[in-house]
Amino acid sequence: MSVQSSKNKYTLITNLNPKSHKSEAYKTLRTNITFSSIDRETKKILITSSQPSEGKTTTIANLAVAYAQENKKVLVIDADLRKPTLHHIFMKSNRVGLTNILANQNSLEEIIVSTDIPNLSLISSGPIPPNPSELLASRKMIELLKQLEQDFDLILIDSPPTISVTDSQILSTMCDGVLFVIHSGKVKRQVVVKALQNLEHVKAKVLGVVLNNKNSQSQDQSYTYY
Repeated sequence: MSVQSSKNKYTLITNLNPKSHKSEAYKTLRTNITFSSIDRETKKILITSSQPSEGKTTTIANLAVAYAQENKKVLVIDADLRKPTLHHIFMKSNRVGLTNILANQNSLEEIIVSTDIPNLSLISSGPIPPNPSELLASRKMIELLKQLEQDFDLILIDSPPTISVTDSQILSTMCDGVLFVIHSGKVKRQVVVKALQNLEHVKAKVLGVVLNNKNSQSQDQSYTYY
């Protein structure tokens, strides 16, 4: 089964080639996350970055597949209500999604869709709203995540870059941990520091950093994680 088409620039390498070096890197990331939270259960993880185009959406999609391959019931939520892309990766409709349930337009059953990956479900963003931050900060969002926790082993949430808007800071307060994606060689150090300070300001628990597109000796190893 292929999740990539000629119009889809994203690749679920963990599904297409689960034995590749890239896939192994995602599995290593999965293991590191597990061992980073020995004293507390980590069920809701936010994935963000400092700037756009650092690979956070590709990271969250492949990480979700890696967890699903471990027979965990995984849900991916596209909470980037400004530039959603997860529905493209999984080639699903974005006609209804997160914004619809937050606006009381649809039920939970109507917005959760199964993907072609066993054990992996998706809530897409839904129509882009005029007030993303207000929707994400709502009591409805908090209640939704609490409800979803009962049905899934792991919830991975994609959010906008931290520097651009406050959405990721808002969501981080509702999650058990944050995974921060950095594009190696592209982002300036002071930008990363500022972004992490923004998360620290709201007392977010940063689980670790994904160093994306780091050069290595093998061309196949274009992802390295710390």
